[in-house]
Amino acid sequence: MKYYIGLDIGGTKCAATLGVINGAVPEIKEKEYFLTAENTPAAILERFSAFIDKQLKTYKISGIGISCGGPLDSKRGIIMRPPSLPLWDNIEIVKYFEEKFGIKTYLQNDANACAVAEWKFGAGKGAENMVFLTFGTGFGAGLILNGKLYSGTNDNAGEIGHVRLTDKGPLGYYKEGSCEGYCSGSGIARLADIISKQKRHKESFDEFIKVVGKDITAKTIAEQARKDNAFCKAVYKKSGEMLGRALSILVDVINPERIVIGGVYMRSHDLLYPYAIKVMRKECLPFSLEKVEILPAGLKENIGDYAALSIAQGDF
Repeated sequence: MKYYIGLDIGGTKCAATLGVINGAVPEIKEKEYFLTAENTPAAILERFSAFIDKQLKTYKISGIGISCGGPLDSKRGIIMRPPSLPLWDNIEIVKYFEEKFGIKTYLQNDANACAVAEWKFGAGKGAENMVFLTFGTGFGAGLILNGKLYSGTNDNAGEIGHVRLTDKGPLGYYKEGSCEGYCSGSGIARLADIISKQKRHKESFDEFIKVVGKDITAKTIAEQARKDNAFCKAVYKKSGEMLGRALSILVDVINPERIVIGGVYMRSHDLLYPYAIKVMRKECLPFSLEKVEILPAGLKENIGDYAALSIAQGDF
C-alpha cells in the first residue's frame, strides 16, 4: 500500500491531502483546507510542509503531487505568476519540497491534473484518447493522447478557452466571444447580463431577479431554468450551443474517444448537452462524432483532491 501527498493551490483556497492509491479510486486519509488570500506564498509553503511533516511521523510517502493554475513550467517545477495567484512569481516549488523532504515531487496545471485523475480513476478510465474540460471559473482542457498526458512545448496545450467563437460576446480569457466567455461559471453570468437586455426576456428576467436578487450565478440560473424560467433557459441554451461549437473543434482536431467535463457541466449537463449535441451533429465530422462520448466528470466535487494525488504517482 502506497501513500501520497496531494497539494492543490487555487486562487480561492489551498488543500493538502494524504491518500492511498491501490488500484481503484484513491482513498483520502486526511486533508486540510485554508484560504489562499489569507496567506503569503511563503506561509502556504510552510503550512504544506507542516502537513507533510505530520504525515511522515506515521506514513512513508511515495510521492508529492502539486496541482496549480498556469502558467507554470512543469519540467522545471516552477509556478509562473498565474492570474489568480499574482504573488506566486517564479516560485521553484518542486525544488523546495524535494530539498526539504527528499521525496520525488511533480507539478502540473490544474486542467492536466484533473485530466490524469479522470483518466486513471473516473469517467475517462480505459480511454486511449481523452479530453478533460474544466468548465468552472475558467474553461481549459487537459489532453490524454495515445495513453499519455500531452502538455505541449511549454505547458500551454489545451487552452481551448482562449479560442474565439464570435467577434462579440461575453468576455473570457481576455477575449470577447471566447469559449471561456460562453462556457464557464463567470462566462454564464456575463452571458446572462447580455441576454437580460433583450426585450423578449424582460418579463422572465424580472421574475428571476425577484427570486434571486443580486445572486446571479451559473447555479441560480440553472435552478430557475429547471423551474421553466424562459430567461434562464435561454442563457443555458446559448451556453450549450457554444459548448457544442467548442466540442466540435476538439472532436475534429483530436478525434478523442471521450470528452469528460467538470464544473458547471457536471452539475447542469441536462441543461447544456441537448443544445451542444445538436450543434455537434451539424459541425463535426460524422465518423469522429460517432466514436466520441461526452460525459460529466466521474470524480465529481472531489476531483481537485484526486487530481493532485494522481500527479504524485508520476506515471502520466
